[in-house]
Amino acid sequence: MAGKLYLQIQEDMKNAMRAKAVSQLGTIRLLLAAIKQREIDERITLDDTQIFSVIDKMIKQRNESIKQYQEGNRQDLADKEIAEITVLKKYMPQALTEDEIAIIIKDALTNTNATLIKDMAKVMTHIKAKAQGRADIGKISLMVKSMLK
Repeated sequence: MAGKLYLQIQEDMKNAMRAKAVSQLGTIRLLLAAIKQREIDERITLDDTQIFSVIDKMIKQRNESIKQYQEGNRQDLADKEIAEITVLKKYMPQALTEDEIAIIIKDALTNTNATLIKDMAKVMTHIKAKAQGRADIGKISLMVKSMLK
C-alpha cells in the first residue's frame, strides 16, 4: 500500500495538471518516475522514509547541476534546477536544528557504547534512522568522527 507522502505527491500532480503548472508538473513527474524506478529495481513498495531518501538524492543531484551550470555561465539552466529544488523540498520533513543533531549524535553514542573510530558504522546506522532526509548525513558523519578516537 502506498504511503501518505506518495499519495500527497500524486494529488499534487493532479492539482498541477489542473492548474497547468508545467514546470511543477514536470518536477513531480520526475519524482514519481524516480520512486517507481527504485520500487522496480528493489522489488518493494517504498515507505515515506525511503521516498525521503529518493527526494534527498534528487536535490543533491540538482545542487551539483547548479554548480556546473553557474561555472559554465548558464544561469537559465541553473534557475530551472533551483525551481525544481523548491518543488522537491516541499516534500521533505522539517530540517533538524544544530541542537537536535547534537542530541541525536549523543543518543547514538550512548546507545551503541561507541568510543572508537571502528564503531563509526554502528553509530551512523543509528543516526541515519533518525536523521535521513532531515540533515546532511555527510556533515553529521564528520561530527561523529571528530568525537570518536
